[in-house]
Amino acid sequence: MRIHIATDHAGLDFSNHLRAHLTAAGHEIVDHGPREYDALDDYPAFCVNAALGVADDQDAGLEALGVVFGGSGNGEQIAANKVVGIRAALVWNLSTAKLAREHNDANVISIGAREHTIEDATSFIDAFIAEPFSGDERHARRIAQIAEYETTGDIAGKGVDASAGSPRRAHDG
Repeated sequence: MRIHIATDHAGLDFSNHLRAHLTAAGHEIVDHGPREYDALDDYPAFCVNAALGVADDQDAGLEALGVVFGGSGNGEQIAANKVVGIRAALVWNLSTAKLAREHNDANVISIGAREHTIEDATSFIDAFIAEPFSGDERHARRIAQIAEYETTGDIAGKGVDASAGSPRRAHDG
């Protein structure tokens, strides 16, 4: 599987470990940066590029997932979720890592590098990669509703008022 990764300065040491770990597990790694420590770097471009890589690979029929991380993982998740087709989940334990895939078919996870040991974070990532989407109808339906809103600004029959014309509405895909 191809795994796209990105971080900021807070996760750089973890990034080096993760590249080696995932490569040893047989995955192809695409590292979207950064490559060197800069305390003033900005994570959004790194994380958006990783998310774009996942979305593009999946659109091309390739098996791909993404892992973004920074100090807390919050901003990195927000940045990744701005890419159409990305479902990035903030993961903080094994259960949330598995549920991100099983229930939400998440294709990117975000982890706080300052919040977990390297060993724990690595176990979350391994669990995320190994867990399949359940395919349960209720989960598939909910994911389809999110995708519908993302591309149309509406969720038909669900009380989302697309006629309001708010500039906060999702953009057309």
